[in-house]
Amino acid sequence: MNKIILGLALFIGAFVQPVYAQKVELSTKFNQSLKSYYALKNALATDKAAEAGQLANVLQQAVKEVPHKGFANEKMHQLWMKESGIIVQQAAELAKSKDLKSQRKNFEGISVAFIKLSTELKLNSQEAFVQYCPMGKFSWLNEVKEIQNPYYGSQMYDCGTVKDTLPKN
Repeated sequence: MNKIILGLALFIGAFVQPVYAQKVELSTKFNQSLKSYYALKNALATDKAAEAGQLANVLQQAVKEVPHKGFANEKMHQLWMKESGIIVQQAAELAKSKDLKSQRKNFEGISVAFIKLSTELKLNSQEAFVQYCPMGKFSWLNEVKEIQNPYYGSQMYDCGTVKDTLPKN
C-alpha cells in the first residue's frame, strides 16, 4: 500500500512541478515586461522622447520573451496573444518616432492593452494603479499611487486620478 501511495505521489509531483514552473516563469516574464512598461511611462511623463524610443525597443523584447505556457486556460492565452501583439506593434511605432506627441499616441494603445492584461491575467507581483487623465480621457498603469501623467508630461505632470488599484497577485 505504501508503495502505491509513494508511486502516486511521485507521479503527481512529476506532473504538477512542470506546470508550477511554467506559471512561475510566465509570471516572472510578465512582470519584467510590466517593469519595461513603467520605465517607458516614466520617460514620457518626464518628456524624454529619445529615452522613450529606446525603452519602447526594450518593452518589445520583454513582451516577446513572455512564454506561451503557464496560462490558466486557453482564453487567457488568447487574450495574451491579442494584447501582446498590440503592445509590440505600438511599441515598434513609438520607437520609430522622435516626436513626443506621436509617441504618446502610441503609448495609449500600449496602456489599454497592459491594463486589460493586468486586470484579466492577475500576474502582477506588485500592486498597480490604473490612473486616468480627465483632460485627455487617457488611462495608464502606474507602479506608484502618485499621479505621473505620461500623456502631458511636464505640462500637467500630476493631472489625473487613481481609478482602480490592482492587487499584488
